[in-house]
Amino acid sequence: MTAHNCRFCDAPLKHRFVDLGSTPLANAYLTEEQLMQPEPSYPLRAFVCSQCWLVQADAFVPPEDIFSHYAYFSSYSDSWVEHARQFTLMARERFGLGPTSQVIEVASNDGYLLKHFVEAGVPVLGIEPAENVAEVARDIGVPTEARFFGRVTAADLVSRGHAADVVIGNNVLAHVPDINDFVGGLSALVKPDGVVSVEFPHLLRLMENIQFDTVYHEHFYYLSLLAVEKIFAAHGLKVFDVEELPTHGGSLRVLACRATSSIYAIGRGLAKLRADEAAAGFDKVEIYEAFQNRVAPIKDGLLAFLDQAKRSGKKVAAYGAAAKGNTLLNFCGVGTDLIEYVVDRNPHKQGHFLPGSKLPIYAPEKMEETQPDYVLILPWNIKNEVVAANSRISAWGGRFAVAVPELTVLG
Repeated sequence: MTAHNCRFCDAPLKHRFVDLGSTPLANAYLTEEQLMQPEPSYPLRAFVCSQCWLVQADAFVPPEDIFSHYAYFSSYSDSWVEHARQFTLMARERFGLGPTSQVIEVASNDGYLLKHFVEAGVPVLGIEPAENVAEVARDIGVPTEARFFGRVTAADLVSRGHAADVVIGNNVLAHVPDINDFVGGLSALVKPDGVVSVEFPHLLRLMENIQFDTVYHEHFYYLSLLAVEKIFAAHGLKVFDVEELPTHGGSLRVLACRATSSIYAIGRGLAKLRADEAAAGFDKVEIYEAFQNRVAPIKDGLLAFLDQAKRSGKKVAAYGAAAKGNTLLNFCGVGTDLIEYVVDRNPHKQGHFLPGSKLPIYAPEKMEETQPDYVLILPWNIKNEVVAANSRISAWGGRFAVAVPELTVLG
């Protein structure tokens, strides 16, 4: 098995983290016409760099193939929108943001976060590569430019007077193939005493809770504080605080500034997270290489559950046409023979089919019509939100289940 060199430090990638076979793109939802056409698939595997400890996918799919027209809209998760609102309240108070400030969000999606700054009178600009999503943001009053972000975009923004007091990048750092260009852009865009705030799923939680289904082609990286500090430092940024978050199964919010800035005190969270990662062995290759063996039992558990349900005449549906769900279903080889359909609140996904498994996507009301015995929640990170919003399934004896980190029937 060969691999590329590290995208950050160019060292050879020799050590496998996980190999999930060959799968379609996780967000390449199919139309009915496409069901009969050959479906492209790509190797889905990740390696760890033993020099900088950056975990990264080795298969390259051009970002234009993934993000130029995008099916994910952040506003369809109520808990995520509230998380974003709380961040804006914190940022306004902690960093003194007001009508003369400039906030820029990279990968701003449909304006779910920046709209809260707009309502508070703080000037904003969104940078969002998917034109269809950027248009939705503009429609709600969030100024948004449809373009990819890197050093060239940053230089253009600064030349137009858009140097930022706060630059936000939530769940985007893992999505950029050229991480040096991207972080170099963040460094160039932020003012001399400005703040860079990035959030990303924490590799430590991924490994602890066997969240292998968060591995898909859109995610080029699986990030630790250890690796992110090295990358930021190489581009003139220093991390001054970090916060652990419950989002996406366990995330980090990293706050950084230019290395030349001295106005920010070092937060208490930084030493703790460094120690946590050191205790987990994040500077030892064997810790990463052991992850593969922890994935197989999840596949076995899900297939045993679905096979038993089928033999018992039980109907199974799924909730959430999520990318992580597509990784799970395709790695496990699950199709419409074991799960009848999936429901999703996002109307942009309804009427399509999941890549690989080809499960049809319906609105949540479909569950009322067919009354499945089990509903497998694919985006397990919002399982509490899903269960609370769909408690009516108990009226016909239906029950929810999740597959990660182990098959669990809820309630």
